[in-house]
Amino acid sequence: MCGIAGVRRFDGAPVDSALLADMARRLRHRGPDDAGTWSGGSIGFAHTRLSIIDLAGSPQPMSGVHERTHVVFNGEILNYKQLRADLAYPFHTAGDCEVLLALYERYGVAGVARLRGQFAYALHDSSTGETHLLRDRLGILPLYYYADATVFAFASEIKALLPVVGSPEVDEESLHDYLAHRSVPAPYTLVRGIRKVQQGHHLVVRGDGSVHSSPYWELPSAPAVRKVAPREAVRLVDQALKASVRDALVADVPVGAYLSGGVDSSLISALVARERHGAGLHTFSAGFGDIRTDETAWARKVSRIVGSEHHEVLVTADDFQHNWAKLSWHRDAPLSEPADVAVFRLAELARHQVKVVLSGEGSDELFGGYPKCRYAKTTRWAGALPSATLRRLESALPAGKDRLGIALRAISEPSYPERMRGWFAPFTSAERDALLGRAGTRTVLAPYSDGRGDALRRMLYADAHTWLADNLLERGDRMSMAASLELRPPFLDHRLVELAFSLPSVVKVRRGTTKWVVKEVARQYLPSEVVTRRKVGFTVPLDSWFRGGLRDMAYDLLTGPSSFVGATFDRAAVDRLLAGHSAGTRNEQRRIWTLLSLEVWHRQLAGR
Repeated sequence: MCGIAGVRRFDGAPVDSALLADMARRLRHRGPDDAGTWSGGSIGFAHTRLSIIDLAGSPQPMSGVHERTHVVFNGEILNYKQLRADLAYPFHTAGDCEVLLALYERYGVAGVARLRGQFAYALHDSSTGETHLLRDRLGILPLYYYADATVFAFASEIKALLPVVGSPEVDEESLHDYLAHRSVPAPYTLVRGIRKVQQGHHLVVRGDGSVHSSPYWELPSAPAVRKVAPREAVRLVDQALKASVRDALVADVPVGAYLSGGVDSSLISALVARERHGAGLHTFSAGFGDIRTDETAWARKVSRIVGSEHHEVLVTADDFQHNWAKLSWHRDAPLSEPADVAVFRLAELARHQVKVVLSGEGSDELFGGYPKCRYAKTTRWAGALPSATLRRLESALPAGKDRLGIALRAISEPSYPERMRGWFAPFTSAERDALLGRAGTRTVLAPYSDGRGDALRRMLYADAHTWLADNLLERGDRMSMAASLELRPPFLDHRLVELAFSLPSVVKVRRGTTKWVVKEVARQYLPSEVVTRRKVGFTVPLDSWFRGGLRDMAYDLLTGPSSFVGATFDRAAVDRLLAGHSAGTRNEQRRIWTLLSLEVWHRQLAGR
């Protein structure tokens, strides 16, 4: 993958070459192998390259054969060889970037529909005066922009836009969304004036300064559900996933795989090993030294089964203190979960062996892998239960009942959209209003309000639009790019996504088994004990760390005289969170982490 950036002026002034160079410099970690700029008077592009395909060729930015079109591209077009064979175009390179120019010459912007892979790119057409920005269907790769009366700018990361924006300010309306999601759903961000190009969208910028966004692909919310027998569904998913893994291995550099020992990463690793006939696969896992959450023994077991060369890294509380500020700079946002730090350490480990890794991201959101998916119907109809009673029950829970507590907090919300959002929300709607002293006026609820399909379908639709796109994929991109490593999630091939949303919910959660159809596929390649064991996830033992080595840091950051959180939120509520967790009467780790991450990020923003 790479870093891209660009500026377009509407006042007739030329783009400053020093500005383009500064934007590229801020993205150097995304592309340490090469860098370039292009300027066409009032418009200019910048690029930093991580070479994956056509290593010696395909420099960017790139211009078309008639110098009419110009493109800057981040990503991988996995079907680029087929497209090159189909397009009558005088190619000068052997890579995938030039395919975008050839497609545009033949089909215009509609050519994006022919792409498979992960991508974010900008293309300027000097004959029409239009600049087009396009982001892949699921939002695997990022793309941000800023616009005012005189300038439009875009970049792979927010930090590259700051030289254009000037002094960045917090978007106060986005604070409510952050407290609800641990991230800010598109098109908004925490920085005032900076927006995200939404997943599957096309943004067109015209010479008069107008900016228009529209979808070129949309996640199916309620398509015609296939009437398939469960075993036929298993066959279809198996076939589609194998094709996706095969495509994801397209590269001119070594490709490895993350292997946590869970069913998704284990299945991906097993399929990669089959494609390669067991030759030269490197796998990577992270451990935490805590018997409750450490899955490295399972990862080693799967590694032996698939025949990979396995590598491990131990993540400790010190890693959080040493890397938190740096990774907040890389993410351009608060670290939404403690796992962000672990994912970065994992990427660092992998980068010593490979340039590309495959991951199991997306499976839970497509096929119903979270424990909450068993209770989708309950979430829909729980409004009949008294909220106050549910909250009293949650407050009275004994230690160790965290999942039940999350469930009670979620279903205690007054509306169905808020209950849907509540499963991942660190703070309830009432707690958010109390912390900020006001209700949110622009809270993003649209993905949760889609009324089509059954309860599980609606839950997965919302997760794919919010939790997956704006948290997990954002984390995966930034933490891997911080180590100059490319991440590819085979589950998010759009053909597999469309298949997943065409399958009936009964093959996703079946007789209480979450992600049933994926687990049945995995049984063909892995032992039953790997497939059926309890889901742990990338869990970091923060509860004990916040009572131990990280306790003083938490108090200093959240209650000190220069604290943004202390000045912005209700101080008494913050004090109660810290005191309750320190005393062991409540496990407040998610809420403490959410506030700490906001504080660390704000200090980074203020210092830029």
